[in-house]
Amino acid sequence: MSDGDTIAPGPNGAARDESNAIKPADLRGILRYVPQFRDHVFVIAADGSIVDDENFPNVLTDIAVLRSLHIRVVLAHGIGRQLKRLAEQRKVEISDVYGGGPTDAATLKLAIEASAQVSHEVIEGLTHAGLKCALSNAVRAAPVGIVKGKDQLFTGKVDKVDVELIRQLLHLDIVPVVSPIGFDREGHSLRINSDHLASELAMRLEASKLIFLTPHSGLMLGGQVEANIPLEQLEAMLEKHAEQIDERLRSKALQAVRALESGSTTRAHILDGRVLGGLLTEIFDKVGVGTMIHTNDYQQIRPARNKDAQSIYNITRAAVKTEKLRQRTRDQIEREIDNYFVYEIDGSIIGCASLHPLDGSDAVELASLFVTPFYQGRGVGHKLAEFACLEAQRRGFARVLALTTQSHSFFRAVCAFEDGTIDDLPVSRQEEYAKNGRNSRILVKRLAPIVKEP
Repeated sequence: MSDGDTIAPGPNGAARDESNAIKPADLRGILRYVPQFRDHVFVIAADGSIVDDENFPNVLTDIAVLRSLHIRVVLAHGIGRQLKRLAEQRKVEISDVYGGGPTDAATLKLAIEASAQVSHEVIEGLTHAGLKCALSNAVRAAPVGIVKGKDQLFTGKVDKVDVELIRQLLHLDIVPVVSPIGFDREGHSLRINSDHLASELAMRLEASKLIFLTPHSGLMLGGQVEANIPLEQLEAMLEKHAEQIDERLRSKALQAVRALESGSTTRAHILDGRVLGGLLTEIFDKVGVGTMIHTNDYQQIRPARNKDAQSIYNITRAAVKTEKLRQRTRDQIEREIDNYFVYEIDGSIIGCASLHPLDGSDAVELASLFVTPFYQGRGVGHKLAEFACLEAQRRGFARVLALTTQSHSFFRAVCAFEDGTIDDLPVSRQEEYAKNGRNSRILVKRLAPIVKEP
């Protein structure tokens, strides 16, 4: 996506490309997601360096947009940069900057001051953006204790979250602001790592998204920023090659994995909070500007095998009789089995779909999408369609075509396809379309290429 040709200064004066920011003209694309995210909770964690950045007021404006779309936002913040600055000004040697190691008394004192400063800036900015907000003591902390023989002193971890309080605030259209200073049962202050704090909030509030705003373009693996990483891949990377991930991003990756493994949160994002419009672009654009880590919504979807041909034929036969699907014989299905994938529960196939590349075209056809009646209306068809589009994108196709006689509203409203014409079909498929006499409606979903920054 583009926001003109604006280039803003990056760190150390480097150019920062804003070309991916969403344009006002893309409002139609944003509105498409409104039903999907309405009343969902997003936990947004802003590093102290992001709060300190000139773009932070724009981040708060993006949050105001999310709130206008009935998305409930909880904003947690870090204090690393501010703590280091205070330490330099006061000439105090601090024991740990980010709350991941021991926090001595002098460091805690400065951390409390830094946290108060940052919280004030956040609340001031949210007020300027026209949002109601509140700082609370909803997070109860407990001392980390002794780790590998070393006392962590005043470093804390999240012990309890007053979920009801935070939900009441959200219900009243108030943005909860959560600082990395927690209080134990006796009311004593403890320093909490802000990545851990955000992860705990996401899990306990069952947030749909956990979003880390950092001074990094995203999670770099093998020297490139990854646009999308399945949870399993990141888990393997952290287990075998954790040293290849930047130390500050490693903490966010670990906390993202914790949140997603809980099952309460299904998406985590790591992106550059200094990019104009970056937050909205990451959420609403197909490609985004950072890294999305996702649980395997499709873990029950697998490539079809030869032995599945009979099951696919059986579950689609009823749809063929009502002309919802084109007729395909068992032999045809078996010959094209490599194009099929199935949705399996407890060893039983309850849905299927297929992807057929169209010769001489940048498009692939999504066909034979069907879910057994008992499982219809439960999101299985949507997952199959979404999986197909992600797979088509991964293979480098630019478009997914769907031809349907009775599922037009499903493809448009649920799967975000758009109406197409016969001209969207390659010539060979146009001839077949004319001959079969089904007069199917043609729908198109255009896929953005997966972009990886250098």
